[in-house]
Amino acid sequence: MSPGTRSWVVPLAWTAVLLDGFDLVVLGSVLPVLLRGHVWGLTPATASVVSTVGLAGMMLGGLAIGTVTDVIGRRKSLIISVALFSLCTLLCAFAPSTFVFGLLRFVAGLGLGGCLPTAITLVTEYARHGKAGSATTTVMTGYHVGAVLTALLGIVLISPLGWRAMFVAGAVPAVVLIPLMLKFLPESVTFQRVRETERSAGHAVAGLFHGGLLRATIAFWVTSFMGLLLVYGLNTWLPEIMRQAGYPLGAALSLLLTLNVGGIVGLLVAGRVADRVGIRPSAIAWFCAGALFLALLSVKLTAVGLYATVFLTGCFVFSAQVLVYAYIGRIYPDAIRATGLGWSAGIGRIGAISGPILGGALLTAGIAYPWGFYAFAGVGALGAAAVTVVRPGRRSPARDDVSPAPSVPARPQPVPPRNPGPSAP
Repeated sequence: MSPGTRSWVVPLAWTAVLLDGFDLVVLGSVLPVLLRGHVWGLTPATASVVSTVGLAGMMLGGLAIGTVTDVIGRRKSLIISVALFSLCTLLCAFAPSTFVFGLLRFVAGLGLGGCLPTAITLVTEYARHGKAGSATTTVMTGYHVGAVLTALLGIVLISPLGWRAMFVAGAVPAVVLIPLMLKFLPESVTFQRVRETERSAGHAVAGLFHGGLLRATIAFWVTSFMGLLLVYGLNTWLPEIMRQAGYPLGAALSLLLTLNVGGIVGLLVAGRVADRVGIRPSAIAWFCAGALFLALLSVKLTAVGLYATVFLTGCFVFSAQVLVYAYIGRIYPDAIRATGLGWSAGIGRIGAISGPILGGALLTAGIAYPWGFYAFAGVGALGAAAVTVVRPGRRSPARDDVSPAPSVPARPQPVPPRNPGPSAP
């Protein structure tokens, strides 16, 4: 039996996911300083490459570690992911060139990409029956708490200490987190139950396309692509888009903070709604509402109206993708759950790469405001459409979006006459 107790699962997984939130915002926080100071001769083009390679690392990490988790266990995978990310983040503070900085961001992304699906899998498997939605959304609040704290750290640290201090601060949590994980984090009971079964990474991946799961797998990949495109596109470019709309830079940064605070509140609400009405209809409604408020941001609003709309945009856009993760955890069987989450998150990282590229292209063309918000709204609508395609198959453990069929008493069967013969010894 692995060390640790059930009560440690959520707080340790939550803290690990917080690191993902840190990474979401940290590059956007330091890029203006790097560009203004011409550090390493950095240009907007090379900055985009650095951002992209980090996200590529997350994509590969999600695909690889998410799958390996179903072979070596949730506990080992999560500890390895946190250690790898934290070490490379610390080394980023001492990078001597753009190439080394980008390489470290890539390797850090490998660890971070595996962190999210592993943490969600572990929490899902320890969740009480019927509480998968709130369990997943609760642990994912760490993602947005990390983003909010990083935005605040940027305000506090960058001016007096410089951009390197941000990466040192990002590595500090591991000093406490990894020893706590080693001592207290338990292995998944579900993984322990099936650990005697012969498994391999290849078998786990193949399982995503069999047993009636092909349609759901493709739909989840499309939805995750759209969801993470929105999350990363907005977090990367919202301040600059709002600045082009005529808002001062300070107000634009405050809007980024408001967006992520809305994400935290939305997660807490979404999980409870999903537990009551079902994960699938909740995810569809959340994507649709996100699309609506994104389109509304294209309109010039009063200060109060603007902050309220950005807050509600964060509530729905960020929660929508997390509900998809909760739904994935309910659709796939135990033996391939982490693989399903890892591949969906990994494919979703392609959307995370595409979001900043889309925003950058619209900014370069000078049409980010208002057309950027229309484009993002369209992405949200496509995410809703993809969720509607998913149907729990006959062999799927999840039927939370379908009302249970009324029980029908079994019709008694006639008993065949006994064939007389010699009695058995």
